[in-house]
Amino acid sequence: MRWRRYDAVLFDLDGVVTPTAEAHMRAWSDMFNAFLSSYTGDGDSSPYTEVDYFAQVDGKPRYDGVRDFLSSRGIVLPEGTPADPASADTVCGLGNRKNDAFNIVLERDGVTAYPGSVLLLDHLERLGIPLAVVSSSANAPAVLEAAGLADRFRTVVSGTVAHELGLPGKPEPDTFLHAAQVLGAPADRAVVLEDAVSGVRAGAAGGFGLVIGVDRGAGHATLAEAGADVVVSDLAELVPGETEDGR
Repeated sequence: MRWRRYDAVLFDLDGVVTPTAEAHMRAWSDMFNAFLSSYTGDGDSSPYTEVDYFAQVDGKPRYDGVRDFLSSRGIVLPEGTPADPASADTVCGLGNRKNDAFNIVLERDGVTAYPGSVLLLDHLERLGIPLAVVSSSANAPAVLEAAGLADRFRTVVSGTVAHELGLPGKPEPDTFLHAAQVLGAPADRAVVLEDAVSGVRAGAAGGFGLVIGVDRGAGHATLAEAGADVVVSDLAELVPGETEDGR
């Protein structure tokens, strides 16, 4: 890697910087399987699995994930509104139910960043390259605070920010493009790091200078097919050795 070729680095959060993707996976699984076990309407109510997570949910805004999963099963629910209680059997209600489950996991277990990700953050800080988090999760600021990383990023484009600005979520590139603009970098001079297929597709669609896939379970081949220029298993692989300075 020659990091000085780039003017900004845009990180997804869950599964790239912090292992909170695992907490999200557990929260989605608990929520969907509880719903499916009691669902008696039309459609496929067989148990939700990890395959469903990667195919329908991973990296997307929460309500989009609910909507896409239900659609894949032929299940039709009312859309509802974001103000729906978590008990409501609506798209928004299920999304809010999942968010409650995630917050319980976060409060109970806390979060520690991947050591390799911290190494890369340290390296990029020494180079003076501005950094952003671009996450579909509304919980991104809370996760960064819990991990002690809030001061590492000049801007955080969370699901809440995207909603406020009317930006479509991943796999559309708009949230990444907005982050690059805030950092003063043209897309072709910015790097995107993503572990989700939808996020990699967003990076590829945005014309970014480099899209790096981080394989935390989606698979190297799958991320490459989605548009990743490079795929790694850990961000430590992107930190130059002692004889290189990233130029």
